[in-house]
Parts: sequence; structure tokens; C-alpha cells
Amino acid sequence: MFPSDTIFGIFLISQLCIGVLGNSLLFMLYAYTFLVKPNLKKHMDSIVMHLLLANVLTIMFTLTPDIASTLGVRRFLNEVGCQTVLFLYRVTRGVSICTTSLLSVFQAITVSPSNSKWAGLKFKLYLWTCPSFFFFWVLNMLIYIHVIQSVTAIRNFTLVGPGFAHAYCQTRHFGKHNSFSFFSVVLFRDLVFVFLMVCTSLYMVSLLYRHRRRAQYIHSPHVSSQSSPEHKATRTILLLVGCFVFFYFSNNCVMFYSFHAHHKIPRSEGLSGALSCCYPTICPFLLMKSNRIVSKFTSSFSMKLTGSPRTFDV
Repeated sequence: MFPSDTIFGIFLISQLCIGVLGNSLLFMLYAYTFLVKPNLKKHMDSIVMHLLLANVLTIMFTLTPDIASTLGVRRFLNEVGCQTVLFLYRVTRGVSICTTSLLSVFQAITVSPSNSKWAGLKFKLYLWTCPSFFFFWVLNMLIYIHVIQSVTAIRNFTLVGPGFAHAYCQTRHFGKHNSFSFFSVVLFRDLVFVFLMVCTSLYMVSLLYRHRRRAQYIHSPHVSSQSSPEHKATRTILLLVGCFVFFYFSNNCVMFYSFHAHHKIPRSEGLSGALSCCYPTICPFLLMKSNRIVSKFTSSFSMKLTGSPRTFDV
């Protein structure tokens, strides 16, 4: 094993541990709030929990084969294993994209003014949330059923031409590019949900910016210069959307190059997997920045450690 493989393997293991731990801890914190402190829960929390679950599954199904490959494990996946792991990775990644878009739409409708045309959708959105989850899973399963039909275990280490090639898996008919309809459907799905997410996030940022500008005329210069809750929310939204868009397009560029490269680069699929897991890994920590449940929990925990009887308003 080359030193570069060892370093890359350690990086993937670290990403797996951080991503799974971060998403799992935040998920359990939301679950604890739902069961023990229902007065703190909001309807948006169910969307966040669904996103965290999709993130955990995406990270596990993506990085586990890459880690095994980097560490020199041979024949880690057979044909059924390749089809199962790649199918579940693609499905959970697609569900993560769809849920992120739903979260952005929900936030935009929630913060919209009461006289806005979007205000009437608030109650309907509550009713559509759970059916939306079901729709996301069914949609992505139907799209990626193609993976089961087109992927098999690796058979030739001198692969040439367009096609998917991993340390354990490859396209069944390598070199024959007959997946135009499949890629068109995936591209259309991604464009729709990414477009919704970016537009609604920019709309919400503009609302918060206008609110902050109006607040500057009311408060004193000293108060207005401080970091307001609206300003914190704006930065969180920008970071979340910015990270998603950056890693989404970076991963797609690497995947496109790897698929169409005449001679396959062994480490390109590992790099693509690492990039595809960057957003699910960072996502829970961005959500923690301005999350009231996390703030309430950390404040309560710090009070127990210090033995202070003070209360904190969140």
C-alpha cells in the first residue's frame, strides 16, 4: 500500500466518523426533544430529522467501499453487493438533495410576510411534509432502478472507454454509452430541486436583509451593529446553500470526468465519494450554529456542570 493510499484512507475514515457522529447526535437530540420536551419541537424539525437520516445513510453507503478499497481489501463486494450498495447510495443521496430543497422551501414560506401570496401555503405545507418524504424515496428508487440493471462486479482491470468503474464494481456493458435517457432524468431531477433550493434561499435571504435594514432605522447604531438573530440566520442559510452548491457541482464534475475518461484513474471514484459526502458531513454542524434545541441543550448542560441556578433565554 502506498503512503498516499494510507493518508487518503485515514481521511475517509475520519470523514465517515465525523459525518455519522454529527448527524446521529443531532438526530438523537431531535428525537429526545420530540419524546421528552414536545413544547420545543416545531414542524420543521421533522424535515431536519429526515435530512439527517438520509445524510447518515449516504455517508455509510458511499465511504465504506472506498475505505475498504483504499486499505487494500480485495473482493469486498460481489455483484449483488455492488448493485445493493450503489443503488442505496444513489437513492439516499437523491433523497438528501430533495429534502434539502424541501427544507429551503419550508423556511422561505415560514418567514414570508403574512400578506404574501406564500402565506396561504403554510398550512398546506404541514399536510404535505410526510407525503413528500414518501414521494422522495419512491421517486429516487424508480430513477436508480437502472443501477441494478447496469452494474456488476469488476471483471477487467484494464477498462477503456466511457463507463462507471470502481475498485469493486463496473458498468455491465463497459464502453457502450447507452444511458442518455437515464442521465437526462437524473439531470432534470437535480436541476428542479437545486433551482428550488437556491431560489427560495435567496428569497429568504432578501427578506431577512430588508428586515435588518428596517431595524437599523429603529435601533441605535450600537444595537444595530451587533449580530442580530436575523443576521445569524442569513449567514447559516448562505453557508448551507453555498456548501451544497459547491460540493454538488464539484462532485458532478469529477463524476463526469471519471465516467468519460478514456483511461480510468483508480483514485477518481474515491475522490468523487469524498466530495459527495462533504455536504452530508458538514450539514449537521451548520444546522447547529443557530439551532434553538442545541442552544437550549448546551445551556442546560453547562448549568449542570457549573451548578449555576441561572436560567437562560433562548
